[in-house]
Amino acid sequence: MKILVPIKRVVDFNVKVRVKPDGSGVDLANVKMAMNPFDEIAVEEALRLKESGAAEEIVVVSIGPAEAADTIRTGLAMGADRGILLKTGQPTEPLAVAKALKAIAAEEKPGLVILGKQAIDDDCNQTGQMLAALLGWPQGTFASKVVIDGDAVTVTREVDGGLETLRLRLPAVITTDLRLNEPRYASLPNIMKAKKKPIDEKTAADLDVDLAPRLKILKVEAPPARRSGVKLASVGELVEKLRNEAGVL
Repeated sequence: MKILVPIKRVVDFNVKVRVKPDGSGVDLANVKMAMNPFDEIAVEEALRLKESGAAEEIVVVSIGPAEAADTIRTGLAMGADRGILLKTGQPTEPLAVAKALKAIAAEEKPGLVILGKQAIDDDCNQTGQMLAALLGWPQGTFASKVVIDGDAVTVTREVDGGLETLRLRLPAVITTDLRLNEPRYASLPNIMKAKKKPIDEKTAADLDVDLAPRLKILKVEAPPARRSGVKLASVGELVEKLRNEAGVL
């Protein structure tokens, strides 16, 4: 079985995001970029399935600028077999990404698509669900456990009331949650090997997909600075402030 793992290039989660002075977006100049953490979990799960004998090939795919090839190399260094880069210089939205992934899935014919439940830059949590709908495949979102069983996959997912277990017939789409696994670090030998692994570059025209954004960002603002706290001498003073300043009593 072949597993397709979409990965996204995002601002590293350790970096403090800066808003452009004109409010048109996030300043990406000289900012460290990395693979979306939820997608790292997806790559790790695909690798574990391959190591267990449930899969034979892992293909990582990213949609973005030429620099996204570095993100693909990270996935290859972790252990993926090859990569696909759909090059575009414009921002992409979940529906456009899902349409592009559908076209790639039609070419690659994977038995399973595993991707992060959301990206940390937009937090949309839409691509996996849209992709499953476009493909007409069953989906298991927020997976905390994945087990391949013949021509089906059992997915344990986290819901508000606890855990829910689904049995999906393959091919299927799975989105990963934080508690699914702990991604591995790429070793130096694997980093060197990743440089020789193939990355197939495509364009939207190759797939006959329109990636033009449908949404317009009106303004981006940084959150207001947090007010400093105060120390109170007594419970009575606390009650007074809650009543007069906070208005909660």
